[in-house]
Amino acid sequence: MALRRFISRRGKPAELLSDQGTNFRGGNRELQEAFRDMHPSLQAELAEHQIKFCFNPPSAPHFGGSWEREIRSIKTALTATMGSQVVSGEVLTTTLIEIEGILNSKPIGYVSSDVADPDPVTPNLLLMGRLDPSLPQAVYHDSELLSRRHWRACQVLSDRFWAQFLRHYLPTLQTRSKWQANTAPLQLGTVVMISILNYPEHRGLWGKSARCSQGPTA
Repeated sequence: MALRRFISRRGKPAELLSDQGTNFRGGNRELQEAFRDMHPSLQAELAEHQIKFCFNPPSAPHFGGSWEREIRSIKTALTATMGSQVVSGEVLTTTLIEIEGILNSKPIGYVSSDVADPDPVTPNLLLMGRLDPSLPQAVYHDSELLSRRHWRACQVLSDRFWAQFLRHYLPTLQTRSKWQANTAPLQLGTVVMISILNYPEHRGLWGKSARCSQGPTA
């Protein structure tokens, strides 16, 4: 059902990358069985538009490390945001979809401060052809979680998520492995990620180093 929801909102993907989870394997099998039950003429028409499932090798989760790391950060931030709080289905659904919009508005690369430069590439730009489809965010107090105005509760939860996501996601971008090879120092123009806690969710957090200061051991 998740795949049907995705296709209805975003369009049909050409490939799906996933691990060896039984739910993903089952989804692949269900699609193959549904395809076999179709009329031959319909099979011929759809054969050119099938979704290709690409699975990681068994017992090799590191093959999906690029997305598994972000998924872990999202789960941790979402748990810290919601906790044991009970919300209605409508509030939960709205909050999760707003979180989806926040993450898909995150620039993939460097964001220039020059207005003459092209807009940064984001997942939303690739999926829907536009940068940020969300409405402007309003800042509300945590007391709005108990209010009958559920849309304000959604705003509070999405703001909480962004703060928690930055807290748990940014440290994962820093490698902690032992240095066993010479590494080039930070130089002017190096693309870096900027951490500002109260920065608007749908704005870029990437920049270029404009000045480098060397320490006494440099």
